[in-house]
Amino acid sequence: MCRSIKTLRPPVTPEVSEEDIRAAALQYVRKVSGFRAPAAHNREVFDQAVDAVAAATLELLNGLQVRGSAPACPQ
Repeated sequence: MCRSIKTLRPPVTPEVSEEDIRAAALQYVRKVSGFRAPAAHNREVFDQAVDAVAAATLELLNGLQVRGSAPACPQ
């Protein structure tokens, strides 16, 4: 689906920044919505979706248990 979204969990990506998470969330919302940049009347809901996906991604990465590595994301 979103081929340009990279894997963010260790050991594939040892250090993940908030920018990495946000970029993945933005790419996902762009793909699902079909908008690269939404019109002004859709901007708020688009941004809310990016925030929600980023939060869910952070929660997922912090909850994953990968043998032999530390948590991937900043708290």
